[in-house]
Amino acid sequence: MQFLTYFWQTITLIGALGLFLYGMKLMSEALQKVAGSKMRHILGAMTNNRFKGAFTGILVTTTIQSSSATTVMVVSFVNAGLLTLTGAVSVIMGANIGTTVTAWVISLLGFKVSLSFLSLPLIGLSFPLFFSKNGLRKSWGEFIIGFAILFIGLQFLKESVPDIKSNPEALHFLSAYTDLGFVSVLLFVLIGTLLTIIIQSSSATMALTLVLTYNGLIPFELAASMVLGENIGTTITANLAAIVANTSAKRAARAHLLFNLFGVLWILALFHPFLRGIDFFMAKRHGISVLSTNLSTEQFESVKSLYPIALSLFHTAFNIINTFLLIGFVPFIAKIATKLVKQKEEEDEEFRLKFINTGLLSTSEIATVLAQKEIAVFGKLVERMFCFIPQLFEDQKEKKYVKLLARVKKYEEITDNLEDEIAAYLSKMMEGEISNDSSKKIMAMLAIIDNLESNADVIYQISRVIELNHQRKIRIPEEQIQLLKELWTLVKESFKEMNRNLEKSLWTVNPAKSLEIEKRINEKRNELRIRHFEDLKEKKYKHKVGVFYTDIFSLSEKVGDYVINVTEAIEESKKH
Repeated sequence: MQFLTYFWQTITLIGALGLFLYGMKLMSEALQKVAGSKMRHILGAMTNNRFKGAFTGILVTTTIQSSSATTVMVVSFVNAGLLTLTGAVSVIMGANIGTTVTAWVISLLGFKVSLSFLSLPLIGLSFPLFFSKNGLRKSWGEFIIGFAILFIGLQFLKESVPDIKSNPEALHFLSAYTDLGFVSVLLFVLIGTLLTIIIQSSSATMALTLVLTYNGLIPFELAASMVLGENIGTTITANLAAIVANTSAKRAARAHLLFNLFGVLWILALFHPFLRGIDFFMAKRHGISVLSTNLSTEQFESVKSLYPIALSLFHTAFNIINTFLLIGFVPFIAKIATKLVKQKEEEDEEFRLKFINTGLLSTSEIATVLAQKEIAVFGKLVERMFCFIPQLFEDQKEKKYVKLLARVKKYEEITDNLEDEIAAYLSKMMEGEISNDSSKKIMAMLAIIDNLESNADVIYQISRVIELNHQRKIRIPEEQIQLLKELWTLVKESFKEMNRNLEKSLWTVNPAKSLEIEKRINEKRNELRIRHFEDLKEKKYKHKVGVFYTDIFSLSEKVGDYVINVTEAIEESKKH
């Protein structure tokens, strides 16, 4: 019977934590929808300086209420080449400070004021917004509902944790682990780390720690130890996100782990003096020590509401001091992370904006040259992406095949971001006073990057068709693969000519060769189509194989169309 009671209490506690976590997730995702597009531009523009980067990390994490979301976003931007490793480290440092805001909101509102009675009215008021067709209004509705669910979850969490007055055996169970001196501190650091890894949210683990302290189940000292563990555990999310990312993204995730680990190590060396400093501040403000033990029931009741505030103060002070201590060592941390994660031979170099800075704008003439150089890099990237397609048809191990598919997807994401960043840069140029010629160049460039990104989309679409048929175990006969290779050779030739044109001055291009290659691609596509109908009549392969085959050569020809569009965009800009 007692087992059933404990089991019921445990799953109730897990359910309360789940409700809190769901509210946090809903609120965070809604805020990301409201502010997410702006966040990317802020990250891109403000990370050229480590102090600006740290401030950006604070701003973004405070806004979207999730350090995990910020660090995963940072890892994805590094993966796409929009952030350098040193820029990423400084943002992550700021994110650690920004995440402390959540603890303050919970401490000041969740314990001193019970907001759960307002939660249902808030849900009722925001429910119509939830069904709005306007994306912004819907996101605000989701945010308010998430906020309300968070505090309902927190209320359930407070009620689900055993009360020491009615459950003294709970305290007795924990006392076996709370009287081991510094070993207890290390043990609770480990508990905080493991809980955060399991829950995948330092904010939720922090809320649980605040509740445990508030209910008197663990003393303030060990609650602070758990907070340190949460700082380590929260780095796991970014490291998990980096598993499928490139080397640079893996290095950003390792740098996050290094920064937080070093912070925990130095604070553990000064743990008790640091806690006494927090206690001195609290005693000065409120006249009660949060480090006192063996309190009477009356004394505990008077001091328990201060524990969450003291823990939030500890959390904030630690992260601010840690950031200020280590911000001067950002290049050093990046260097260690680079040594820890070696560049694989087959993996691409780091992708990033090589010539333009989205935060700065040069004079229109220089800016045009820089943008042109960036577009030339973009063109080579799309060409390299296309070269993965023939490799997907080669006989190879499943592991290599899956890795190739992942690389195509990664390139598609990189091209999306490159188009956004270059387009933003060119649009900013258009806002100033520019000549008619410069205006035509910019319009041509906008058309070019649109075609390059569209081409990447088609190449990704080809990879999805290949994967779908791979799963169905549908294979194209070797004779047809040889015909496809002839078409791909022409497409590769068109890419090489396109990139030769992009490397030249945009206004000295002779389109004749590009048009001649495009004509040959169309003729080859027509030849494949006619032969395909003949082969179907002769029943050389089944209809479903034919669908797969026609999809591949039709999409491959479409790649050639986007390639010639680049040359045509250049030609159009020369017309008066």
